[in-house]
Amino acid sequence: MTQMSQAIAAQAPVVSIPVRDIVPWAAFAGVAALVLLYFVGVEQGATSIFGNNMLIHEFVHDARHLAGFPCH
Repeated sequence: MTQMSQAIAAQAPVVSIPVRDIVPWAAFAGVAALVLLYFVGVEQGATSIFGNNMLIHEFVHDARHLAGFPCH
């Protein structure tokens, strides 16, 4: 290591984050990802939770094509 990288390494504090602090955020991110995946990938037609409302479908229409979901 060079002298500069040793000085930077010596000054950088090591931060440890307990797993119990990460779990709630990871669970929230997982649920949010599943909800987003549902609205982009599945919410249309016969599987629609909110009735035959095309508003959600049209709102995420381009995201459906970007993600590779068949649409029409």
